[in-house]
Amino acid sequence: MTAAYRTSAAVRQPAPGVAGVSAAAVALGVFAAVRAGGALVLCAAAWWAGRSPLRVLGASWDSAWYLGIARHGYGRTQMWPGTGLVQSDHAFFPLYPALVRLAGGGEWAALLVAWTAAAVAAVGVYRVGELVAGRRTGVLLVALWAVLPHAVVLSLAYTEALLAALAAWSLYALLRGRWLGAAGLAALAGLTRPTGVAVAAAVSVAALHAVLVRRSRAPEVWAAGLLAPAGWLAYVAAVGVDRGDPAGYFAVQRDWGSRFDFGRATLDTLWRVLTGGPVALATTVTAVLLGAALLSAGLLLADRARASDRLAADRPEADRARPGPALPRSLPLPLPLPLLVYTAVLLVIAVGGAGYFESKPRFLLPAFPLLLPLAAAMARARPRSAVLVTAGLAGLSYGYGVYLLVIARMPP
Repeated sequence: MTAAYRTSAAVRQPAPGVAGVSAAAVALGVFAAVRAGGALVLCAAAWWAGRSPLRVLGASWDSAWYLGIARHGYGRTQMWPGTGLVQSDHAFFPLYPALVRLAGGGEWAALLVAWTAAAVAAVGVYRVGELVAGRRTGVLLVALWAVLPHAVVLSLAYTEALLAALAAWSLYALLRGRWLGAAGLAALAGLTRPTGVAVAAAVSVAALHAVLVRRSRAPEVWAAGLLAPAGWLAYVAAVGVDRGDPAGYFAVQRDWGSRFDFGRATLDTLWRVLTGGPVALATTVTAVLLGAALLSAGLLLADRARASDRLAADRPEADRARPGPALPRSLPLPLPLPLLVYTAVLLVIAVGGAGYFESKPRFLLPAFPLLLPLAAAMARARPRSAVLVTAGLAGLSYGYGVYLLVIARMPP
């Protein structure tokens, strides 16, 4: 079967005609209004603090590295005598700076690429939400994504918006059975950020599931499973060749203080927060957000397990060993397998990796499926309540973005 991807989770068919287009336009409009407001607040705060708004938006922290690659190519290193660290720009994947270079290479070009990607991502997030849980939930999913505490990054010259755009549309294509399109977008996601491997994992695991469980023999399924990780593997291999070390990319990451320690550093920091140790506000906020992300992941897993149990109970004994149709839409938000894999990989990378703790919510920004339980709950509430919650969260998001970039001057 290649017409549409099927799992034990409910996948709604998108509404045809003008209504579906209008809902997507509403979602994009909400996103644009929220993020434009955030950018204006950040610009006003930067101007008030005597800083250039363009520099804050287009050349803060990692943005400066991307601009350097766009203008001059790879080869820059930054030495820190106090710590002995030697940071290389090979830590940054090439797709975003390549697009910035094509757009002109300056701060405005970097912002143009990032803002365009954010808009494309918003529509893709809506489409996935609509497909899984309906139109209203899809719109609210986009609204919640726009007001996350670290959503300020979607207004900066960073790569999270580009990764989210590629991920959302790859997952949407996968859920609609467009295997090669999903794999191509996954390969591009692998050229965008290290966490782009999560998109590749979603496509490859879905292909493996199709082959082993559904006994698919379609050539595009096999091709998708093999193509999806090609972008990520190609860049890691290229860095290895450049440095004369097959594990050269991972050595670069260690020089930046990033490594996978199975969550030990994360647990140490969480313990300091819980025991009242001296930590910054951003550290406490990060701890709360990680806890919320893990709680949401637990809800999604529970929904999927409950849906699977109900499907097995509703089918005849002789049929339970065979794959069946999608669950009725009345079931409580079961998560399709590709979204589950994608979200799980992002969570494992964010929680299990050591590095700058306060940036972990930024790493989870593309993990929009984590917002589905809250979006579904808001969809069942009165519209006024949903608007008030979104407005309140937007205010907190604006304030936190100003705190990070203007007051504390911390990398988001």
